[in-house]
Amino acid sequence: MHRCFQLAACGTGNTAPNPLVGSVIVHNERIIGEGYHRCYGEPHAEVNAIASVEEPDLLTSSTLYVNLEPCVHFGKTPPCADLIIKSGIPKVVIANRDPFPAVDGKGIEKMQAAGIEVIQGVEERAGRQLNRHFFTFHEQQRPYILLKWAQTANGLIDRARTPGDGGPAWITQPATRKLVHLWRTQHQAILVGSKTVLTDNPELTARDVQGPQPLRIVLDPQGEAQRHDLRVYNDAAPTLYFGQKWPDAKVECVEARGEHLLKTVLNQLYRRNILSLMVEGGKYTLERFIEGGFWDEARVLSGQTMFASGASAPKINAEPSDSYTYGADRVSIFSP
Repeated sequence: MHRCFQLAACGTGNTAPNPLVGSVIVHNERIIGEGYHRCYGEPHAEVNAIASVEEPDLLTSSTLYVNLEPCVHFGKTPPCADLIIKSGIPKVVIANRDPFPAVDGKGIEKMQAAGIEVIQGVEERAGRQLNRHFFTFHEQQRPYILLKWAQTANGLIDRARTPGDGGPAWITQPATRKLVHLWRTQHQAILVGSKTVLTDNPELTARDVQGPQPLRIVLDPQGEAQRHDLRVYNDAAPTLYFGQKWPDAKVECVEARGEHLLKTVLNQLYRRNILSLMVEGGKYTLERFIEGGFWDEARVLSGQTMFASGASAPKINAEPSDSYTYGADRVSIFSP
């Protein structure tokens, strides 16, 4: 199953709204086939694993391992459960049951009805961690939410400045900023508030690494960031604007404001099949997500830079669940 997890992770950033899935086929304690779901719309892991077996006759005495329950419905591809049955595989080992309503136990039941031995729950916790975006989306009807910010050695998220005052106030090293771009490719959407847009004028793309560009989201309930010259509205990636009505907008807009703003955003993203959201700032926006309980993970980057004055970083009343050094900086990971 650990090999299934390794294979599944190879599809990170390319399979959404589908999950990450890897599959391994074993015959007499020897791996004879393996595969993973490479990209949304392409064959699933089980299909690729079965196709990789050089001696198909061995399938009738082999065990198929897969980290998520095989599908039983027609989507972009035919049902994997049907292929497994047709291949004559007698035993299937699964880490997690699929929470997607069109599957949710139906794949297991169909294979069992065909006489296949099905073992469930192997490394279940690790499987949920791997597909935490997918499970959160289907179980809570909202995207998985990652909060991210950088803070100085003296606990500030930004120096004292005003919109247009010299661009971003960098806290971390260039290598760490490249790491953040990698994280952007691993999430379907990235969100900032209007003050960040006006003060930093960010592009919010993953331009320093290869990978898919996230949907850019701007929260602007007061209509302050309705300016076409801002880089977040360029053609480098799609942008979704939440705020007051913007008659001549060149990006897609959703009118939203008030105390239910965040719920409106999350509901909209759920309807659009956005499994994961990365919230990058600023301070006020991050604190709204924390106070509302709308977060599943926080990654705090601590640099060696110090500002004489400025805005204090958001606070999380918990110890980090993990932390590690990244060059001259430190990454701390928090869970609710």
